[in-house]
Amino acid sequence: MKYTFSVPAEHQRFVKVDIELKGPFNSDKMELHLPSWRPGRYELGNFAKNLKGFEVSDENGKPLAFHKSDKDTWVIDAKCKIIKASYLYYAAQPDAGACYLDHDQLYINPVHCCMYCDDRMDERCEIILDVPADWQVATGMKAAGNFVFECENFDQLADSPFIASPSLQHKSYEVNGVEFHIWLQGNCNPGWDQIISDFRKFTEVQLKMMGSFPANDFHFLVQLLPTPFYHGVEHLNSTVLALGPGHNLMKPALYSDFLGVASHELFHCWNVKTIRPVEMLPYNFKKENYSSSGYVYEGVTTYYGDLFLGRSGFFSFDDLMSEYSVRVQKHMDNSGRFNYAVAESSFDTWLDGYVPGVPGRKTSIYDEGCLLAWMLDFMIRNATNSEKSLDDVMRILYQDYALKNKGYSGDDFQKIAEQVAGTGFDDFFRNRVFKASSLDSLLNEIVALAGIQLVEIAAGLMHERKLGMKLENRGGAIFIANIAPGSPAAKAGLLKDDELIGVNGIRTDGSVGDLFDSFEGAELKLLIASSRKIREQMVIKDAKNYWSKFVLKSVDNPSDTQLKFRNNWLQK
Repeated sequence: MKYTFSVPAEHQRFVKVDIELKGPFNSDKMELHLPSWRPGRYELGNFAKNLKGFEVSDENGKPLAFHKSDKDTWVIDAKCKIIKASYLYYAAQPDAGACYLDHDQLYINPVHCCMYCDDRMDERCEIILDVPADWQVATGMKAAGNFVFECENFDQLADSPFIASPSLQHKSYEVNGVEFHIWLQGNCNPGWDQIISDFRKFTEVQLKMMGSFPANDFHFLVQLLPTPFYHGVEHLNSTVLALGPGHNLMKPALYSDFLGVASHELFHCWNVKTIRPVEMLPYNFKKENYSSSGYVYEGVTTYYGDLFLGRSGFFSFDDLMSEYSVRVQKHMDNSGRFNYAVAESSFDTWLDGYVPGVPGRKTSIYDEGCLLAWMLDFMIRNATNSEKSLDDVMRILYQDYALKNKGYSGDDFQKIAEQVAGTGFDDFFRNRVFKASSLDSLLNEIVALAGIQLVEIAAGLMHERKLGMKLENRGGAIFIANIAPGSPAAKAGLLKDDELIGVNGIRTDGSVGDLFDSFEGAELKLLIASSRKIREQMVIKDAKNYWSKFVLKSVDNPSDTQLKFRNNWLQK
């Protein structure tokens, strides 16, 4: 199959895609499909909504009859020698997983906009870019000529984003004979010496742990946007990172994010692009690929993405604890931990995994998965006197499953962990992975092995601490943003998105936190607007604290045993 990308009118943001398929064809009818989702984001994308002007003709330019059989399938009359299909695809989403076109670049994720035929997915694909001669192309695809590339099959094409632009900046480095490329697109003044040094260090740590690299080379495609942004998407021999604002790339906060997402996405080359859950080997682009193993392919990757930066020396111990504290805080702020297990939440990413969804319904495969991976790692280390760890589990999954083109199940993951540790983890998997629960007490117990403690700090705002409600200013009006289950606010029947008009007869304003703090006593009379109805509501404080801050830190005087455990973990 041959795909040609051209830009008829960049200001309209439509990319023209031409596809050529040579016969003979297996039947008089042929189906062309556009993928319904992209790997790396486990929800339906409905990319066909961005397509217009579909046309199809034979080798002589004669139009062929066609019709749609579902939202992203076109059935074509195939009584010809060659089928030529063309259409426009709207490219106006500047993130790490979509398509974007402006005067300075053509950025494409082929899984969004390239059609395929079921019985020809294993055919070689030729990709031609009709772009100006002075442009460069950043991609993991194999070059086959001037602006011509090739992929072994459609799966590889779908997994090969590219940026074509006259303003790309590029450097490379080598680790263990593998060439790693960094491509920057956007407004920035990169400190290349620092970038290359830091990238090389975390790359070396990852290759040391896993033993070999799943691809012949690797490309970091970095979209630097003018506004604050953070996003990354994994591919087998590349990743797209979207960060902003680009002119702040070398400032500490954004640079830390840059390394963090780069480390995370690089480890995905092993974990999910090569080490696959059995439900996703191979990918089915037509429908949901349900799996309960998101805590492995996203949670374990989240855990290691930061840990690699600790092992490489970029993160100090305190930096690493700060990163993991963010995961703990999200876990503790989410009442969904009492309702939905992380394995269930993995299955349901296809419903609402990337939006807030119904309050308290689900957990996160990233946050809870990270904490579960950390606990499992320490449990294995504790059972083996630090001679074995989760590192060994991931190597076994890579060597005995991925390299043999074999997918793993949830049972396989547990079984391998138990074999490595030499002990059973039934209780952990049954009551933590597959059952809704709060992880804080067990986490605090386990991380104590490394002289780490989980510290609770009471919320500074009284309405959060004693009433259990979070507030936000929306255009000068104060609204309830979240309510802790079982809190005084919940017991009083207050609702998320209720407007708070007054407290004890005084109208609220932007300093509502100070207003609450100014009143003594247990009872507060609130004036609430809910669904356009105004009412007074009495709220009574209780002794319990809500919306506390949780921080991971070293104990004051860690023992020699704890320090040894910590140093083994961090490979110091």
